[in-house]
Amino acid sequence: MLRIHFTPQDLQNIRIARRPDPMWELVCAACRLVTQQGPLEFGAWRRSVRERVTADPVAGRAVHTLRTLVPPTGYIPDFLTPSVLEGGLPAAFEEIQATPAGRLRHELGRLGAARPLPAWTTTLARPGDNGMRSLVKALEISARTLLEPRWAHTRRAVRDEVDLRSRILLDGGVLALLESLRPLARWRAPVLEVEYPTHRDLRLEGRGLLLVPSYFCWRRPTALADPALGPVLVYPVGERPLDSVTLNDNGLDRLLGRTRASVLTEVARRGPRTTSEVATAVGIALPSASYQLSVLRDGGLLASRRDGQYVRHSATLMGLRLLDGEGDAGELRRLGQPVGGTP
Repeated sequence: MLRIHFTPQDLQNIRIARRPDPMWELVCAACRLVTQQGPLEFGAWRRSVRERVTADPVAGRAVHTLRTLVPPTGYIPDFLTPSVLEGGLPAAFEEIQATPAGRLRHELGRLGAARPLPAWTTTLARPGDNGMRSLVKALEISARTLLEPRWAHTRRAVRDEVDLRSRILLDGGVLALLESLRPLARWRAPVLEVEYPTHRDLRLEGRGLLLVPSYFCWRRPTALADPALGPVLVYPVGERPLDSVTLNDNGLDRLLGRTRASVLTEVARRGPRTTSEVATAVGIALPSASYQLSVLRDGGLLASRRDGQYVRHSATLMGLRLLDGEGDAGELRRLGQPVGGTP
């Protein structure tokens, strides 16, 4: 588990990346390529990439270079994912090529302690060596090979995610945003507990946190290994199985039951609601409203937080995804604009 410790200043400095981070997407795509994770989402993409690298030896060598530095599990060097908010891949490549030699040696040494590395990795930090230029070229070719086939889809998925997170933030504030990260993370003030393969603590100490939604990230979030770097939490975009489900007519009623569907719709469309407000709006008894809200919360569709003497309920991202196509969430998608400037 990753425990992210917030101060009051950190809660005022939470940001959401508005567009896909191409290097994080590339690193995550390299992991997805060599696993069998997400067969419905990534199966066709994996087949097309493998056909491409088989037909194009240059692309094959470039992807092999990338995979050398990006294992499917375990430590991944932080220099591959610089914090560049503008400028896309060209700016990221400049940052990577300018990585200080000491940092390169340290991070590659840490990677080499976990797995054997080829000899060319030892020359990357040497003055006058062209290894970094060759590595950046391999990363550029890998980005075209792995990301290009799905980049339009990636942009749409991240844009939709940002739209939904923004709605949660506007309706319920920062704490509702943090609570909406369930089931990937759980907010236990002042700590955000994140599902993570190792146990570690990250103290923000006033630096804030950048949330980076990612299409190729899968199942659980990831973060930079070095706690001294700018804090980033990369997390997968919303539940993909629900993306392909159209819940119109009475579909939501059939899935959840009429009363529970009405409770979820009331909370999602009117913002944070107290239990009594939900009971009045839906026309059910207070104990029944409390029970239905509890079931929806346990299912990850709602988040609840105490506000003085009241408990207010907000829809999580999963809940909004479930309602997508039934009004507001679908409208948010139509209002989104494509993001340019990246492959």
